[in-house]
Amino acid sequence: MAGRAPFEIGETTVAPGERRVVDLPVSVLSDHTPVTLSVEVIHGARPGPKVFVSAAVHGDEVIGVEIARRLSRSPLLRSLRGTLLVVPIVNSFGFLNRSRYLPDRRDLNRSFPGSAGGSLAARLANLFLTEVVLRCDLGIDLHSAAIHRTNLPQIRVTPGDPQLATLARVFGAPVVLTSPVRAGSLRAEAQERGVEMLLYEAGEGLRFDELAVRTGVAGILRVLHHKGMLPAKGISRPRQVPLAATETQWLRAPRGGLLRTFKGDGEAVEKGTLMAAVSDPFGEREEEITAPFDGLVIGRAVLPVVNEGDAIFHLARVSRPDRAGAALEEIVGHHVRDPLFDEDEII
Repeated sequence: MAGRAPFEIGETTVAPGERRVVDLPVSVLSDHTPVTLSVEVIHGARPGPKVFVSAAVHGDEVIGVEIARRLSRSPLLRSLRGTLLVVPIVNSFGFLNRSRYLPDRRDLNRSFPGSAGGSLAARLANLFLTEVVLRCDLGIDLHSAAIHRTNLPQIRVTPGDPQLATLARVFGAPVVLTSPVRAGSLRAEAQERGVEMLLYEAGEGLRFDELAVRTGVAGILRVLHHKGMLPAKGISRPRQVPLAATETQWLRAPRGGLLRTFKGDGEAVEKGTLMAAVSDPFGEREEEITAPFDGLVIGRAVLPVVNEGDAIFHLARVSRPDRAGAALEEIVGHHVRDPLFDEDEII
């Protein structure tokens, strides 16, 4: 360990080969309860990259919290090179209230870079950015769909970055979606400051999904191995190259009523395929929703009661949709069949 410097965060120093949970003060609630940003620091005995994994930037997206929990308990981290920061709950306010937002109704993922003297959202964004994000070379931010929607596991990356595209393929989620960043988002601010970002989307708000969790944990471990932070033993390789998408479209309800869907997550569809039907409660009127192009279902609504304009299906245009079904089945089957690790199952 000679020559390896300690890692400093807040007012805490973490020695090489040590792991500690550090509570960074955020605020105090009106009843005098303190709120903190809790970060697990795993500071390897040997030098290497610095990576953060974050979840619950939106407080109702709990799948990422479970992914972070399983990651933290992985025995593979005993051999870690470099430094890993795990932040299972960024937005504690939203998490405790099962809400996407902060108490001031602001979206934390539209509040970056924030400021130390701004709104509650701005202060939390600033703290997370300065204490965690800017100390790292790479970040993996974990998300799910909003409540009453679900997402097929997918990685989203910024266009025009070959290194990020490689990391996305290494992660091994079924789909890699190239999408531009949004102003005020964590991904936009991090990349503006030179920190690479992978955005993982999977599952439904306020729900656990075993496939989404397993895919997330396995993907993070693969990326850490690719970065030279973990040995190969115990880390599975993707069985298929993820499907690549650069264009998506939401199919929306043409009217309010009762929704019946005929396609599920990960299904490949052809242009004109009947996707869903919306009927009035008496069955007197019914309107159909059809696929506008050949594509793959990467997200959908799960609530059967809809209003006009509600998002029903998220359809991605992929190369060779005729092969998408078989490729996706192999990728999904791999995560369902195989344990997360060769020696230790973490559930």
